[in-house]
Amino acid sequence: MLPWLRDAIFYEIYPQSFYDSNDDGIGDINGITEKLGYIRDLGCNALWINPCFDSPFKDAGYDVRDYAQVASRYGSNADLERLFRQAHTMGMHVLLDLVPGHTSEEHAWFVQSKRAEPNELSDRYIWTNSTFANADGMPFIGGESPRDGTYILNFFKSQPALNYGFGTRNQVWQQSPDSSAANATKHAMIDIMRFWLSRGCDGFRVDMADSLVKKDDEEKTETIRVWQQMLRPIRAEFPEAAFVSEWGRPWQAFKAGFDMDFYLDWRWDGKPNGYSLLARNTDHPETRSGDMSYFASDSPTTIDAFLADYLPQYYRVDGHGAFCFITGNHDSPRLAPRLSISEIAVAYAMFLTMPGIPFIYYGDEIGMRYQSLPSVEGGYRRTGSRTPMQWNNGRNCGFSDADPDRLYLPVDHSSGAPTVEQQQGDSQSLLNSVKELTTLRRRSVALRPDAPFAVIAAPLGSKTFVYRRGEGEHSLIIALNAGNTLQRLSHDALGLLTSPTCVVSRNARLTDSSLELGPSSYAIMAR
Repeated sequence: MLPWLRDAIFYEIYPQSFYDSNDDGIGDINGITEKLGYIRDLGCNALWINPCFDSPFKDAGYDVRDYAQVASRYGSNADLERLFRQAHTMGMHVLLDLVPGHTSEEHAWFVQSKRAEPNELSDRYIWTNSTFANADGMPFIGGESPRDGTYILNFFKSQPALNYGFGTRNQVWQQSPDSSAANATKHAMIDIMRFWLSRGCDGFRVDMADSLVKKDDEEKTETIRVWQQMLRPIRAEFPEAAFVSEWGRPWQAFKAGFDMDFYLDWRWDGKPNGYSLLARNTDHPETRSGDMSYFASDSPTTIDAFLADYLPQYYRVDGHGAFCFITGNHDSPRLAPRLSISEIAVAYAMFLTMPGIPFIYYGDEIGMRYQSLPSVEGGYRRTGSRTPMQWNNGRNCGFSDADPDRLYLPVDHSSGAPTVEQQQGDSQSLLNSVKELTTLRRRSVALRPDAPFAVIAAPLGSKTFVYRRGEGEHSLIIALNAGNTLQRLSHDALGLLTSPTCVVSRNARLTDSSLELGPSSYAIMAR
């Protein structure tokens, strides 16, 4: 593991919604630079910035028009390079968001690729050999270009898929991952990474990293090989660069060469994975009705189902990389208002003390609320998690001095909407609980990303969960009560032979013989 990742805590920033420094209603790079002190004081020493490159913004920047140019609404390349320098001066690192699987339909590569006459970029994207050809079950667009063919999409109509080849080929137009065209795509992506790393970027979060090679096998054999081919030269040139994948299968991601992989929130057809079971096991992100999440204190869900999903992955990874917990992200519904602040605090106590490297989504530290909003820039249901950061009770909650109708998205004006200013002076606030946890994490050897993890107690039918991080004298015991009733655990049940010391707690009390965990509570104890 890279040395700087050993005590890293990341803060994810959606740039258009964090802080508007020039009062045009949209957050920008200089706004992020102005708020670096706040991020550092929160306890985060690394940033992940969602795409900030030139784009028509049909998918909020995940449709890149020029990888080497900052979007004008965010500022300039010089502004971004100044952010890198300032962050480094403050002992912080910055990851950018790399979108390697597709571009905007307005990218110069695609403009060339869709021409009728063959050229060096004709096969930069995946095209069939006829406008009326079968696209082999993949989404496609036809009839929009002079070229006689249809092009394959990754997501929206505006996002043509880049060509990294096919693992299984059954059409004449499908190329090998080792074809000259696929190799050219790899070299182009290497050049993009090199461009920003040479200007001060510290690495990349990689969008849909597992999706590059089409028709790959279940173990993503060819996609893994493609990443090995791309990361090998970058590692040689930039040995301190870090890479985190949106993959969700860490044993594959680490084999591909990534340092970190996200424990993603997956819930397909009402069937949640382990992470979703914890905090987002619901069809209705704004309401309590039907919420079966573990951290919902009135749900019957215990920790067992999460452990059944998580532990096999944890053991399979075996210290080869960091399998990372997130408080949320730009694609997931925020936990509030569905969960109470006390329930959210218990969730964060777990996320910030588990193995891997934690990621805090901007605003989660104050319990910003998910809002039901019309879609903006292809956000659809995700739009409600992308609203402006709430700094204070001033105009537009301190996000911008622009007229409210010019804001990228509306701020939360509902009663009791949380702000940084309001919570900074409240010792019991969620913000200060997060600061307490991040401080402990960065100071404790037991909470390093690869420090040992062991389940101590997960009583059948109970919503308590006790685990140990670290070993020997460098160990901590973390006890959670996600339920709505008082729970008492003896020192023996906590795996303690001597009287422990409570290091951090919320709604919990340690006695000479037991730990009393109130509703929605946690305690972190040293031996």
